[in-house]
Amino acid sequence: MKKIFDLVLATLVGIMLLAPVLLVAVLVRLTSKGPILYWSERVGRNNAIFKMPKFRSMQIGTPAVATHLLSDPDRYLTPIGSFLRKSSLDELPQLWSIVKGDMSFVGPRPALYNQHDLIELRTRSGVHRLLPGLTGWAQINGRDELPIVQKVALDVEYLQQQSFRFDLKIIFMTALKVLRRDNVTH
Repeated sequence: MKKIFDLVLATLVGIMLLAPVLLVAVLVRLTSKGPILYWSERVGRNNAIFKMPKFRSMQIGTPAVATHLLSDPDRYLTPIGSFLRKSSLDELPQLWSIVKGDMSFVGPRPALYNQHDLIELRTRSGVHRLLPGLTGWAQINGRDELPIVQKVALDVEYLQQQSFRFDLKIIFMTALKVLRRDNVTH
């Protein structure tokens, strides 16, 4: 049921947002050198590595670490990078990962391949068995501001409570957070 829901919703959202996606792609191309998409190595279900696309919001050559770990993240942003991140438009290409089956709409956010502490904690608590999500319970309860232990605790809560109804609640709460720009940095 979840897989069908993800596929149908990703297709519908992709069609509805086709014009904004094309506009963002053109703006990325016009405002900075390099590819439109950044393909990030992420950890998926059962710790398998997959390539997750995002609209490129950072300059070419930016270190491949979580943004909050950069000493001066603003230095690496493209001219429209801050806007893309604050509006979450940089996340739109992840609809492809949902259609492909690497991600779901709701689940723990996929860790970067080099976030070993997060990967280890998720593995010990069984969260690694879940398909990562475009959004998740930890995402709407603090995003990158959460310490890793608290983020994993929220991922475990999701693992234990997951249901279609809970997923709908998380999607609704995510939409509200994006519209209000809550917990969105850079």
